[in-house]
Amino acid sequence: MADHFEKIQKLPDPVPGCPNFRRVPGYKVYCCGQPTIAGFEAALTKVTGTAYPKEGKIIWFNLRQEPNVYVNGEPICARPPNKIGEYAELGNVTRDSAKADEEEFIKVIEGRAKENAGKLKFVDINKAEKEIEVKEVVTLSNVIEGLKAKFPGLVHMRIPVCNSAAPLETDFDILVKTLIGTNINTPVIINDQVGLSRATTGCVAACLFKEFQISASFEGLVETVPGVNLDLLKMDRYKMDPNKDALFRGEFEVIKELVAELKDEGAKNECDKVIDKNGPAKTGGTGIKQLRENIAESKLSYEIMDDAAQVFLKSKIMDNIHKYFYLIAFTAYMRQAAELARSAVSDEDKAKNSLTGGKTAIPGDQLKVNKTFAAFMEEHAVLRGMVEAGKGKLQWERDIPAAALANLESLATTDFKANLGKIIHDIYQTAHTMFADMPQGDHKKRAKYRFASKTLMRILPNNLKGEVEALIEKKSITLDLYEILGQCTWGQGIKA
Repeated sequence: MADHFEKIQKLPDPVPGCPNFRRVPGYKVYCCGQPTIAGFEAALTKVTGTAYPKEGKIIWFNLRQEPNVYVNGEPICARPPNKIGEYAELGNVTRDSAKADEEEFIKVIEGRAKENAGKLKFVDINKAEKEIEVKEVVTLSNVIEGLKAKFPGLVHMRIPVCNSAAPLETDFDILVKTLIGTNINTPVIINDQVGLSRATTGCVAACLFKEFQISASFEGLVETVPGVNLDLLKMDRYKMDPNKDALFRGEFEVIKELVAELKDEGAKNECDKVIDKNGPAKTGGTGIKQLRENIAESKLSYEIMDDAAQVFLKSKIMDNIHKYFYLIAFTAYMRQAAELARSAVSDEDKAKNSLTGGKTAIPGDQLKVNKTFAAFMEEHAVLRGMVEAGKGKLQWERDIPAAALANLESLATTDFKANLGKIIHDIYQTAHTMFADMPQGDHKKRAKYRFASKTLMRILPNNLKGEVEALIEKKSITLDLYEILGQCTWGQGIKA
C-alpha cells in the first residue's frame, strides 16, 4: 500500500515530502509522517538549520509496525488485505521482525516487478489499484544509511507500536535508553505513517524525557539566577481549565485511582501539559491529535453510533484510556528518575559541576537512569491490574431519570397499545431533557432517536419483547424505533 495519499497534509507550512512535519512548542522534539527519501533530507535540513551541526547527534524514532520499502523514492508499506486504509494493529511486532520483514518485502517487490515487465502494481488507502515503472527499490534501513553521509550523527531506532493502546513498558524503556547520553538540545524526530496518534504518543514520551533532563540538569543552575522563581518554571504547576468538562480534563475514575496510588498529582499535571503542547492549536500545540481530549470526543460520538460501531469505538476508547494511564505512570517514573539523578551525584561530579551557592548542574548528556520503567511498574504492580479493571469504568449510556422510567413502565403495563402515542411522546420529552447539553444538529437528533429506540425496547410488555428480540436476533428487523413500532402494531402476526 502507498503510504502517501491525497490530502495527507493536515497542517499549514508543509515540508516537501515529509507529511505533517512540526515542532512541539518548547522542545527540540519534532513529529511527522513517513517521509519520501527527499523528505528525510528536507526534514533533517530544517531541524539542523543554521545553528545545530549537521554532524551532531539526531535521534529519529520510527513507531510503525508495517515494513517499509522505497520505490522510486516513495514509501510503500506491506499490509494484510484487511488492513488497507485501516489502522495498522498488527500484533506483536519487534524491531528485528520489522527489519526482517522489510528484507523479505523488497524481494517480493523485485519479484513482482520482474514478472510484470518492470512494473509494480499496488493500492492506495482507498484500495484503488495503481501501477508504476520501477526504477529503484531501497529498504528503509538502506535509506537511513545513505542519509548518514550528510548527517553522520543520525541514530534511527524503530519502536513498533499499535495505534490505540499504550506502548509496551519495554517500548518506553527502549526510548529512554536511546535518549540517555543526549543533550537537552539534541533534536528528536518521531514518525508514523501520517503523523497522527502513534507519533504523537512517542512525542509526548520524548518531551517527558526532556523534562527529566531539565529537572535533573538545570534546576541547580536556575537557582543561581537572582530573582528567578523556580516554582514558576515547574511543569507540575499546570492547572487544567476548570470550565472544561470532566472527561476533557481526563478525570476518568481509573485516572483518579492512579493519581491516588502514585501520591503524585503533579505527574498528571505535567503529563497533561505535555499532551496539550503536542495537541492542536486550541490547546497550545502545533499538532493534530489531542490524546486526552480525543477520548472525550470519542465518548460523545459513542452515544450516536449504532450497536456495531459502538463495539469498535468502545474498544478504542478503552485502549486510549489505557494509553493515557500509562503516559501518566511514565511521567511519575521520569519525575522519580530526576529526583534520584539529583540526589545520586558523586562527590567528584559535584566538584566538577558545582555552581555558585553550592548547587550542582549535571550536563544532560551525563544523566543516568538507574531503573527501567518496567522495574518501576513491577514495584507498582497494582497499577497493571488497576488499568485493566478500570479502563472500562465509564457511563456508556445516560441514565433515564427514575420517575420518567416509572411513568413509562406504568403506561406500558396498563394498556400498551392504547397508551402508545403518549409513550412515544413521553420518551421524546425525556430525551429532550436528558440530551439538553448537546448542541442542536444531526448528532443530537441521532442520540435522541437511539435513546427512544432502546427505551421503547426496554419497556415493551414481555410478549411483545420476546417477538421483537427473536426478530432482531434473526436479523429480520433491527433495534430501530420505527421497526419496533411496526412490529408492535401492524406487524403483529409476523413471527421470527
